[in-house]
Amino acid sequence: METADFMPGAAAIAAIKKDIEVYEAKRASVARAAKWRAPLFVGLVVVFVALIAWLFNKVADPNEQWFSTPHVFLYVVGFVVAVVLYFRAIRPAARLQQSFRQTLMPIIFGFIGDMRYQHDVTPHSFDRLPRETVGGFTMSRFDDIISGRYDGFAFELYEADLWDGGATKNKATTFKGVVVAFETIEPFPGILVAARRASGVIGFFRGMFAPRMQELPSGVPELDAAYEFRTNNVEAARPLVTGRLAQALKWLGETWPDEPARVALNGSDGFLLLPQPKNFFELPDISVPLDYASHVAPMISDLGAMLATAALVRKIGAS
Repeated sequence: METADFMPGAAAIAAIKKDIEVYEAKRASVARAAKWRAPLFVGLVVVFVALIAWLFNKVADPNEQWFSTPHVFLYVVGFVVAVVLYFRAIRPAARLQQSFRQTLMPIIFGFIGDMRYQHDVTPHSFDRLPRETVGGFTMSRFDDIISGRYDGFAFELYEADLWDGGATKNKATTFKGVVVAFETIEPFPGILVAARRASGVIGFFRGMFAPRMQELPSGVPELDAAYEFRTNNVEAARPLVTGRLAQALKWLGETWPDEPARVALNGSDGFLLLPQPKNFFELPDISVPLDYASHVAPMISDLGAMLATAALVRKIGAS
């Protein structure tokens, strides 16, 4: 299955562009209002304070012009009021900035059936991800979470940052990238994990916390050097590890060459982990006009590539 199979058609792209135009009109209006509201509000405070200070000079001692106790009190109050009015002036822009992603993500990925966008929450499928796939971690953060159904393919895709922050002062990342969770075509009777081969302390703790998981080779030297294949059902896993899973990992090595992709099967749940420091769904600042070709099309292309890759992995356990 090719990436193009997961790309929206011409009608869907036209609808996305139309929705972006509506959003752009609102964004531009709020941006223009913020440009004059803040200087106007703060300027009025400055003029008012200067006028009152001038009136104070009429009754103040000649040696305390502009710096008497009432003057100082006036300046402090004026400063506080100016700060309050400044934030009130930019509040509409701040509100739009806060809802920026919640507004645009459903628009950009509106061609996905039952599309749901979340941010900074724990994905529903994360608890079912075998921990042997990512190693030990004590801290986690999730950025964009996109779930839905496309072309008969239900999925949950999310950006995850997992690290061990308890042992050292430095952030020891165990995984940072994209996780695609999906329902397998046929359930695997147990757990099967293809994870980056660990060494030293990481490998020791992985073995200690997964005593029921057995390691088995794929028979492909380059894969066995890069991966650990672990399972709690050797008989069911062996034909997959030496067959379709090995073929899929070789293809993934060419598609995602920076760091080995990881795969996990847990019953009817499948997981594809793509290590990548890049923020795939990064949007421009609210002050920058949103352009379909520059900002939106690359995100749709990346999503299509990841869905196509996950669709290939789904076929590993199919008969």
